[in-house]
Amino acid sequence: MPTLDHPTLPAVKAAFPDAQLVATEFRGDTTLVVGRDLLHEVLAFLKDAPDAKYDLLSDLVGVDYLNYPPPKSGPFGRFAVVYNLESTTRNTRLFVKVFLDPTLDTTGTEDDPVLHLPTCTDLWPGAEWLEREVFDMLGVRFDGHPDLRRILTWESFPAHPHRKDYPVKGRGEREDYRVIDREDA
Repeated sequence: MPTLDHPTLPAVKAAFPDAQLVATEFRGDTTLVVGRDLLHEVLAFLKDAPDAKYDLLSDLVGVDYLNYPPPKSGPFGRFAVVYNLESTTRNTRLFVKVFLDPTLDTTGTEDDPVLHLPTCTDLWPGAEWLEREVFDMLGVRFDGHPDLRRILTWESFPAHPHRKDYPVKGRGEREDYRVIDREDA
C-alpha cells in the first residue's frame, strides 16, 4: 500500500501483512481496495480493532463501471461495492471497495457465482436494507444475508435496472399496467 496520510492504514497493513491491498486518496477521502476473499475479515477488523473502531456503516452502494477505462494499475472489475465507514469516536472516515467482474451475461437475473459477497449484517445490522438495494439494482448477492429479496422492484422483475446495459425505457415491463383514470382512483 502506498503511504497515505490516514491513521487507519498502518494498522490495516500490520494486521494483513501478506494481503494485496491498494489504498488511494482523492479529494481528501481515502479508499481501501480489498479482494472479496478478505472483505469480511477486513471489515470486522475495521469495526473492532482499537486503532480503527469504525462503528458506523454510513452507506453501502454498488457501482457499474461498464465502458469505463481501466486504471493504469491496481484491481478493476465491472462492478464495485463500496462501504462508507465512519468512526464516531475517532472522527475518521474510510471507504472500503471490492471489485467484481461477472462471468455470465449480465442482462438477466442469472445467479453469477462471481457476484457474491459475504454479508456484513453481523457487523452492522443496518446493512440489511443497503445490501438488499444493491442486490435489487445490480444483482450482487450477499451470502448469509437474513432476508435477501428485492426491495425496490417486484420479486419477478426480469433484470437489475441500475446496470448500465439495461435500457433506460426498460424492456416492456411497464406496458402491462392498466391505466387508471382520475375518476377510477
